[in-house]
Amino acid sequence: MQCPKCRAEQSDHADICTACGLVFAKYYKHHPPAGEAPARPARRGRRRASWRVSELLLGVPPAGGAPVLALRVLLWCVLLVWGLRLMAAPVSSNVVGESLLHLVNLPFHEAGHVIFAPLGDFIGSLGGTLGQLLMPLICLLVLLLRTRDPFGASVCLWWFGENFLDIAPYVADARAGVLPLLGGNTGQTAPYGFHDWEYLLTETGLLHLDRALAQASHLLGALLMLAALLWAALLLLRQWRALERG
Repeated sequence: MQCPKCRAEQSDHADICTACGLVFAKYYKHHPPAGEAPARPARRGRRRASWRVSELLLGVPPAGGAPVLALRVLLWCVLLVWGLRLMAAPVSSNVVGESLLHLVNLPFHEAGHVIFAPLGDFIGSLGGTLGQLLMPLICLLVLLLRTRDPFGASVCLWWFGENFLDIAPYVADARAGVLPLLGGNTGQTAPYGFHDWEYLLTETGLLHLDRALAQASHLLGALLMLAALLWAALLLLRQWRALERG
């Protein structure tokens, strides 16, 4: 090997350079070989990134106290009971379509049609679904990244999942065309293209999978809602422990 300072040839087992007297152990302590240098900073970087994600998702706001915690627990209980009722209902029952949240989702659905209409008939039809999915997702990101309110973000994740449940009955209705549409029509009586999912699945050759896709949408929504409830529960537990510590 060579001395890293004077480049004189050395024995492979030498501890000190015979030419310049450099102690190799001390030198390499402060100047690691090229292949080893990035390891420690990379580990530190991963730890810092992991800590940031944990703080972002599970950080507890310092203000609010017991009244805010109590209100959040009450809201969590409402979302739990309401969510379980919606998740347990069969897609064919359209329970979610008759709930209050369907009326909340509907304006965003219709706005999505308007916003995405310039992109063509297919994207315009899909735009209704995109609109009602994007709104809770945007709210989630704003609460999580801008206002640093992970509990509010967890509620938005619940709402995001609920929208997949809201979509499912109309996906399942693509062939049957019996559910009421905006304006009082049904898929059977309305012109082709008025029923979003009849049009979307027909154009993509997936009409025969309408019920399977509806079940998949319902299942995905239920999983997202359960994940949101678990996330919110962890935040409430951390907030309660923070109050206990004073």
